[in-house]
Amino acid sequence: MTTHTTTKTHFGAEPHGGVLINGFAPANERGRFREEAGSLPKRELNAREASDVEMIAIGGYSPLAGFMGEADYRSVVHTMHLANGLPWTIPVTLSVDDNDTTKATPGSRIALAWEGEPIAVMSVEEQFTRDSLVEAEKVYRTTDEAHPGVAALYREHETLISGPIEVFGSLPNQTFPEHRLPPRETRRLFAEREWRTVVGFQTRNPVHRAHEYLQKCALEIVDGLLLHPLVGETKSDDIPADVRMRSYEVLLAKYYPPDRVLLAVNPAAMRYGGPREAIFHALIRKNFGCTHFIVGRDHAGVGNYYGPYDAQHIFLEFEPGSLGIQPLFFENSFYCKACGNMATQKTCPHGVEDRVSLSGTQVREMLRKGVLPPPEFSRAEVARVLSDAMREER
Repeated sequence: MTTHTTTKTHFGAEPHGGVLINGFAPANERGRFREEAGSLPKRELNAREASDVEMIAIGGYSPLAGFMGEADYRSVVHTMHLANGLPWTIPVTLSVDDNDTTKATPGSRIALAWEGEPIAVMSVEEQFTRDSLVEAEKVYRTTDEAHPGVAALYREHETLISGPIEVFGSLPNQTFPEHRLPPRETRRLFAEREWRTVVGFQTRNPVHRAHEYLQKCALEIVDGLLLHPLVGETKSDDIPADVRMRSYEVLLAKYYPPDRVLLAVNPAAMRYGGPREAIFHALIRKNFGCTHFIVGRDHAGVGNYYGPYDAQHIFLEFEPGSLGIQPLFFENSFYCKACGNMATQKTCPHGVEDRVSLSGTQVREMLRKGVLPPPEFSRAEVARVLSDAMREER
């Protein structure tokens, strides 16, 4: 496994743990890896696991060089730290069939495949078991299989394998190539633009006026914004990534200073893990070079499993400075007709009757009817992209 230690710089944050992992096999050895993989037992990856392979390989999950071993796994589940004490909140694991574990024993090597084609080799170091109910309760705060993250966990096996990976083949689902910037590239661009401080914004939804307000508030105190939409696996009822990307592009083209914003995609899959995933998202953005991270209302939440600001409260459970990235907490924002601008409860004295606030269900219903949401809620350019996409679906 090849790793690279990053040079300390005053542009952006240091990677988590101090080392930015490179999980790609050297270019001149990829043929050898491909030949070896042809004779190894294959483990077919699902979409989320393939995203994890990509995130490990590009350094997005630094300091992880592969799937977690038992000590790290149990420590993360129970303490939200790796075994060495470094903060980490979401298990990154790979399971194997509980009834066929002989092909992935410690000391062996297996091929990780996508649609039958090997893309990486994994050196198996450990094989151990987990208790999915315990993991669900600790990580997601529920064992309810209606929770999409819990449902994904229950579809996996109880037997886990660990070990470093070396990617030699083409990674799957390489959409949006112009925006698919790995951590080394975002860091290079931050330095090129002389951004010493960078705020990251996580989203799996279109950016409406409320999100725009939070981003621009943050931009007042940092040098640059990394708009970093997640394009890995999401729920089936989430807006497709290609539609969201078009909405980001039209918004940035007209309403943001081009020298202060970078649009890049995050290949990770959503866990919908609420508070724990908020920390996870922050650490990922730290690896991409962000020094600050926006945490708003119900970050990474789903349904009613988490309180609206639980994802902010969890940051207080970590020692100051231990995460290495500064969270910026924001309350729910809205347009106030009485104030005549965007605001939150912290800055607006008026009642709900003066606030322009729409639910996702209301917005989707309006768009289906060809009615654009009011400009106080959504920029017209963004609304048109969403409306056009809905018409194409019908």
